Amino acid sequence: MKTSIFAIAAALALAPAPLAAQETGSAEPPAAEAAALPALHADFTSAVRNIAAAPLNASRVSVERLRREAVSSSDTGAILAQLPGVSAASGGGLSSMPILRGLSEQRVLIVVDGLPIDVACPNDMNPPLSYTDPQTVGAIAVVPGVSPVSMGGDTIAGIVSVESRMPRFAVEGGTLVTGEASSFYRSNGDGFGGALSLTVAGKRVSATYTGSYTQSDDYKGGGAMGKVRSTEYAKTDHQLALAAQTDVGLFEVKGGYHFAPYEAFPNQYMDMTSNTSWFLNGRYRGVFGWGDVDFTAGYRDTDHAMDFLADKQPGTMPMKTEVHSFTSALKVNLPLGRKDTLHLGGDFHHEGMDDWWPPVAGSMMMGPDTYLNINNGRRDRLGLFGEWESHWSDRLSTLIGARFDRVTMNTGAVQPYGTDMMNMADAMAAATFNAADRHRRDNNWSATALVSWQAADMLAFELGYAHKTRSPNLYERYAWGQGAMSSQMIGWYGDGNGYVGNLDLKPERADTVSAALRLTAKGGAMLKISPYYTRVHDYIDAVRLRDLTDMMGMPSGFVQLQFANQEAELYGIDASASVPLQRTARGETDFTASAAWVHGQNRSDNGPLYRQMPFNLTMGLAHLSGAFEAGADIQFVAEKTRVDATRNEPRTQSYALVNLRAGYTLGLLAQGITLTVEAKNLFDKGYALPLGGMSLGDYGATGVLRPVPGMGRSINFGMSTRF
Repeated sequence: MKTSIFAIAAALALAPAPLAAQETGSAEPPAAEAAALPALHADFTSAVRNIAAAPLNASRVSVERLRREAVSSSDTGAILAQLPGVSAASGGGLSSMPILRGLSEQRVLIVVDGLPIDVACPNDMNPPLSYTDPQTVGAIAVVPGVSPVSMGGDTIAGIVSVESRMPRFAVEGGTLVTGEASSFYRSNGDGFGGALSLTVAGKRVSATYTGSYTQSDDYKGGGAMGKVRSTEYAKTDHQLALAAQTDVGLFEVKGGYHFAPYEAFPNQYMDMTSNTSWFLNGRYRGVFGWGDVDFTAGYRDTDHAMDFLADKQPGTMPMKTEVHSFTSALKVNLPLGRKDTLHLGGDFHHEGMDDWWPPVAGSMMMGPDTYLNINNGRRDRLGLFGEWESHWSDRLSTLIGARFDRVTMNTGAVQPYGTDMMNMADAMAAATFNAADRHRRDNNWSATALVSWQAADMLAFELGYAHKTRSPNLYERYAWGQGAMSSQMIGWYGDGNGYVGNLDLKPERADTVSAALRLTAKGGAMLKISPYYTRVHDYIDAVRLRDLTDMMGMPSGFVQLQFANQEAELYGIDASASVPLQRTARGETDFTASAAWVHGQNRSDNGPLYRQMPFNLTMGLAHLSGAFEAGADIQFVAEKTRVDATRNEPRTQSYALVNLRAGYTLGLLAQGITLTVEAKNLFDKGYALPLGGMSLGDYGATGVLRPVPGMGRSINFGMSTRF
């Protein structure tokens, strides 16, 4: 299969040039066609166009960087962790969850082409970014903390917005045939994959197919850490996008299919044994004399299954989840003169979930009935917002907005595996849960105020405040099981502990103040510093219920916890810099650096918040000379000493990783074929992932409990072309 993928990519690269010779070959539509399209930039998310007054509050990952990083990682969430202030909570090889300035899990709103994707798993095995692939994504914008209310609600951490590339059209009288292809191989884990994007378009109609495949075996940890069990994965994604350019705007329809036959999770008791999802989205964007309109609607169906893969442990314990989601959103931008714009809109999101665990034949504990974890769960959110963007001068602008979200939740009656003594804790919990009123309604208010001031050509400053609100998710409120085994099946934290829901949870309310300062020198050097402070009321944390024991009644090292509202605060600083070192006929050389530090504190128990990334610093050199490019970077992560004692969070040691890369573009076609080679973790450093949780896959096989080791040295090869 590896040989086939490389052969396909090579064949595409060497194929005859398309007939549409009049196409410019650029990433943008031809200038003659641009007037008929909304004023959107192909390499940035359209949602960010409303924050022109706040250029310092957002980070972006361009399509070029995504393609470069795809050689070494198929995990989009892990790639985002290279941005200052962004870290990643490790899961499977495709399923890292981004953490923005210390706030993680569902506190981050992730939208793909303007639409959210619901997690269909009690262990977050299919987070939204697992449905994306860095080989095919157009661009990603990240707005932490003080995010405009027009970008979405039901979040206190910020926004991650993923966008496909804008549709392309041919010039007058021609037919455009264009695309790109890529493939890769990674030595650590024997991973390989490839992707293809193909567009066929006329002047008014465009069709684009995008597909990708990736798989890997278990990887090896650095140094003497050996194989890290339960790290294999495989998935494929396919998408067909149709677009029509008309006199009244741009119409788009996209349909897609995702299938992951397996993805192991080193920090979970379970593995994902199947995840099938399909979606159908529609979008309309129109620009008129009175303003512009952006309307989206979409439906997604997901079938998810968990059990034990071969290297986890013997036996079986099937768990299944189905989620059906519908989303619609309308945004209208109304210019109020030359300096002011009013942004109005609303959105509706419906999530329907069923989560059940079939009985296991011959098991006294897991039977005789089906365990109903979430039965006919419903979570509906209706949001409305208004936002005023004003440019007081060429140097001073403001963005002020307010948002209201009504969240309603409910679920049906549940049942345990049985009512015998082995299931008595769950049987009693089910009776209490079924007798309770499970309907909940939250009225949530959010607001944002941003001021951006270009004080001088070399100095820009931004100050922002946000009050954001997030309601609990279905599992936080409705995961009812109180048996040791049933509660340990609930836990996207990867710590091996058991979690119990809480019907009395209140929405989280966060107040954030942030600032950003950017200095730019005449030679192109840049320094950006961003301090922030967040106070969270009714922060959803966990309190200890009891210690969990093994089959012999001895302490297991794990605990049972229940979600509970507490008080929390987070503060820190992000920094990034770039310096051009060389600009000559021989090439260009640049130095880059980024650093982040966050301090999260639980003000209720005076302990550290869980899953806080220690201080980290990355420095790199990049050189470009004609068809040749090379780079090197060093990543340093400090020792993690501030840990959450409530959850028995482990400490991790400091480490430094060295990475090298080189690439060369062969001029076989107008676009060329780019060959890339990388050495990740060049010196095979052994280290533990600070946010990786506990290595439960290894624990089940060896009886040794340790944090999840990071990947050891990997030599990666890539090949890509555009045509």
